[in-house]
Amino acid sequence: MPQRRWWAQVALAIAALLLLGIMISLAVSIGEISIPLATTAKAVSNRLFGTAFELSRVHQGIVWDYRLSRALVAASAGASLALCGVVLQALLRNPLAEPYVLGISAGASTGAVCVMILGLGYGVLSLSGGAFIGAVIAFLLVGLLAAGAGGTSERIILCGVAGSQLFNALTSYIVTTSANAEQARGVLFWLLGSLSGVRWPDVWLSVPVALTGFVVCLAHVRALDAFAFGTDAAASLGIAVRRVQFTLLGVTAAMTAGVVSMVGSIGFVGLVIPHAARFLVGPSHGRLLPASALGGAIFMVGADIVSRIIIPQQILPIGVVTALFGAPAFAVILYRVRRSA
Repeated sequence: MPQRRWWAQVALAIAALLLLGIMISLAVSIGEISIPLATTAKAVSNRLFGTAFELSRVHQGIVWDYRLSRALVAASAGASLALCGVVLQALLRNPLAEPYVLGISAGASTGAVCVMILGLGYGVLSLSGGAFIGAVIAFLLVGLLAAGAGGTSERIILCGVAGSQLFNALTSYIVTTSANAEQARGVLFWLLGSLSGVRWPDVWLSVPVALTGFVVCLAHVRALDAFAFGTDAAASLGIAVRRVQFTLLGVTAAMTAGVVSMVGSIGFVGLVIPHAARFLVGPSHGRLLPASALGGAIFMVGADIVSRIIIPQQILPIGVVTALFGAPAFAVILYRVRRSA
């Protein structure tokens, strides 16, 4: 029986990887200009392997310079957010915890707005750089508040909520008092989540961030399983509770900051995907972490496809699409949590 379960898990992992590859292929092919999958494969082959397939320069540019980089950033961002959700739900022992619970997203938004509207760091800081600095400041502030309040799970969440409200208020104040109509529209679109501006430099940042976070989380699988029974139980099993909490919360902050600095605030991925993965593979983090990463990547690439085709000749912010699917799923999760309480 255990051997059958092992083969079933391997088959599920292979199926998920194949599905991710199919979704990325579709994301590159589908859009305002439809490109056949064969043409997509030739365009990628020309750039990666130096082949000489004859293609339209327009098709070559769309596939390589625009859509493929966008799909890869979407996949890595979805994987990062899902991993953050798994870690936070384990550390905080709260099934409704998700990556933005620590106020990192709000801080990143404030940092980006300072660059976009106030021109802070003009010529030195990019939009992504400003967002990342804002996210780090928010994490440090929430960490100091939580340490002063005792550092329990409930107080960390409350400090995160307080930090989110503070930085959201700062963002609103800056937009209201300093932005013109065009700037306000751009900020609103970015805050709802957008993949429109991502290119290959973002891929070289987002993919290593996701892979590094995944490796660090896998290295703490035993600790994450122990935290499911509480910090006292984890300590009794020889887990260095404070060190592990600091490490994993820091990794979560870094991954969330990286995602927000590139694509803006995208909700519900870190909340819904871990629960869906837990339903499929069970609560063991050795299986849950890879399943959540793959699930988050597939979900985000699918949401990106929907955002580009749901309204003809218009691209929706991807955060709107994830909310359309995530809000009903959140209601189901909330109902199940209430029944099990």
